[in-house]
Amino acid sequence: MVHLITNLKNTKYYIYIITIASMLFWGMAFIWMKIVLQYYQPITVVTLRIIFSSIFLMFYIRLFNKSQKIDRSDYKLFLISALFNPFLYFLLESYGINYVSSTISAVIIATIPLFSPVVAYFSVKEKLSIVNVFGIIISFFGIIIMLVSKDLSLKADPKGILYLFLAVASALVYVVLLVKLTRKYSSVNIITYQNLIGSIYFLPLFFYFDFDSFIKVTPNFELISSLVFLSVLCSSLAFIFYATSIKQLGISKTNIFTNLIPIFTAVFSYFILKEYFTYGKILGIIIVVFGVFVSQINRKKT
Repeated sequence: MVHLITNLKNTKYYIYIITIASMLFWGMAFIWMKIVLQYYQPITVVTLRIIFSSIFLMFYIRLFNKSQKIDRSDYKLFLISALFNPFLYFLLESYGINYVSSTISAVIIATIPLFSPVVAYFSVKEKLSIVNVFGIIISFFGIIIMLVSKDLSLKADPKGILYLFLAVASALVYVVLLVKLTRKYSSVNIITYQNLIGSIYFLPLFFYFDFDSFIKVTPNFELISSLVFLSVLCSSLAFIFYATSIKQLGISKTNIFTNLIPIFTAVFSYFILKEYFTYGKILGIIIVVFGVFVSQINRKKT
């Protein structure tokens, strides 16, 4: 993998390749989560995922000599930011995916960059444009089409929907905290330390709630491979690729690519999980993605 990344850097398209790769990994994450949740409870899944990711990232920063020491004054910020992500975000996302289809989960999570301007408006008084608001309205309309039947009843479990929107909220709070950390530390170090802290947060819950059920499961290739993919590709390399893309392309250009996540999830869910697609679900995906795209185009111009 390291040799592949090195070779990609020698091509002029490498930044677009790794950006799309990060979106593909995050799109596939919802499918691999769905598979692993057939064997383990959500707390177990997330605990194993971030522990494996932490181990991989520690080897990564050692290999490339990218280790940074945390200043004592930043301990509190790291502890609080790790509380929102990975702890709350992954916990809520995992429970949401447990109740809702992979595609609907991906579409709801994909609204995170859509709401970023709202958070920026209240946290740093960044201007919120009419097009931002228009994009939010469009995307909500698309989500409603996906979630509500003709008789106005919900197609998806309300608990799953609630968990996923709470995951979005925790991710938005995390972004505000992350901005402060990125002024002093590299993305790789931030993710590594936050995953390590997150592991500490999760372990008591894991041993109290899930350990008995965990030891009863006999791991097979499907389970192990899905966990490895989640840890290495989704929780590690995808973040590294994404951070590189932001550095090269900027936040606005990079966030446009996030529109690909629910599309990747939808396509692979159809072939791997055999998810059934109605015209309403397809239309909802298109509308949500279009709403996010409208918001990002406006931010790019400003």
